Amino acid sequence: MNQNRIPIYESLNELKANRVVPFDVPGHKRGRGNALLTSFLGQKTMSVDVNSQLPIDNLCHPVSVIKEAQDLAAEAFGAAEAFFMVGGTTSAVQAMVFAATKKGDKILLPRNVHRSVLNALVLNGAVPVYIDPDLNFEFGISLGMKREAIKKAIEENKDAKAIFINNPTYYGICSDIEYIEKLAHENNMLLLVDEAHGTHFYFNSKLPKGAISVGADMASISMHKSGGSLTQSSILLVGKDKKGVSRINTDYLRQIINLTQTTSASYLLLSSLDISRHNLALYGESIFDKVIKMVEYSATEINAIGDYIAYTKELINRDSIFDFDQTKLSVNTLQIGLAGIEVYDILRDEYDIQIEFGDLGNILAYISVGDTMLNIERLIGALSEIRRKYKKSKIGMFTREYLTPIVSVSPQEAFYADKISIPLNETEGRICGEFLMTYPPGIPVLAPGEVVTPQIIDYIKYAKEKGCTVLGTEDMTLTNLSVLK
Repeated sequence: MNQNRIPIYESLNELKANRVVPFDVPGHKRGRGNALLTSFLGQKTMSVDVNSQLPIDNLCHPVSVIKEAQDLAAEAFGAAEAFFMVGGTTSAVQAMVFAATKKGDKILLPRNVHRSVLNALVLNGAVPVYIDPDLNFEFGISLGMKREAIKKAIEENKDAKAIFINNPTYYGICSDIEYIEKLAHENNMLLLVDEAHGTHFYFNSKLPKGAISVGADMASISMHKSGGSLTQSSILLVGKDKKGVSRINTDYLRQIINLTQTTSASYLLLSSLDISRHNLALYGESIFDKVIKMVEYSATEINAIGDYIAYTKELINRDSIFDFDQTKLSVNTLQIGLAGIEVYDILRDEYDIQIEFGDLGNILAYISVGDTMLNIERLIGALSEIRRKYKKSKIGMFTREYLTPIVSVSPQEAFYADKISIPLNETEGRICGEFLMTYPPGIPVLAPGEVVTPQIIDYIKYAKEKGCTVLGTEDMTLTNLSVLK
């Protein structure tokens, strides 16, 4: 196919040139009916915020320009098929789970998955079998799953329908996908990959391999992260084996997607996916060469400050850290006596620098082709000054993010069970009936069906004290927690 083509973009430009009179939704009528919004977003934006119609296709049943755009994306990523998603990678993740499992089916997965995975299990009734990720206690981060742990879980759960993995993690940790793919398919299980932070893997030879390229059955891609599209736009990729055959019924998958995806897809999001695919397919190698160089420079300079540890490929152990994403600027802050979330807050409040996230021991600064060396120097300078001004003893600091869960009942059973709301301090030993997480990255500390332990209560209190955004509970103040009666 011709990757120079941008079919959705081209069809929207043609629609504008034809000066079609709109007697359909949206009601702002190309911006004329909402002057303030048009002033804020711009006339060009409002003129292409349009509804599905024959010349520009329909996402629910694409037959022309959207289909062509999806086919171009599939080719660019080396996939059998690509589905444009306008509900974020959450909707792509849930479509994968719904397509692979049904009520009562087992699915193998690490517990440090995004909330969207567990939400899918609440909705469809599949049963999680958790594989604890390996841990790095120095940095307080969860890693990938060890090969030995994956093999053991498969041997003990031969009836599982699928294996679900994160690749890479928020911190840039990559699992041995080729090993997992081989093991999964030898045991008639599908391999599903949350590749929200790995869009760029497909477009630069220096980076880890993308899941689809090594035989994963489905992968969810956050194009709006490293791919450059608008927030909330993602792609669900369908893989194929070495003979070019997919294990996924894509017609059924489309029906699954249409169960939850809007029937009024935003052409702003769709065109951004189309344009960004075009950009990556033509210029991805050079784009991410530049990003890698900026991150390497940043890591070297931050490590030279002292106490901070910007970790990169030296962590690789060819097992639970099979590879590392060199575009990630992950920095451990424990040696300066500050939680990552505290450094995150100081950078924003005192230096007007907004980084991606901070947890209890680390920060992540997301670097892309849109960054400049001037801004990177500003970040490095701010971190140096924070160390000088705020460094203190690290005694009493939490040293890890991941807490091994004790699962009592399935997420679906717990979520829909009769519950009561009681003070957090009184919940020890009770079964949680809701989600509780720090965000980002959106990995639940507690999920429905899990036992509340003293360690979890201490973690929640510590996270609140350090300023983490704790959410997901009915009680917005997190004074109370909903538990099963």
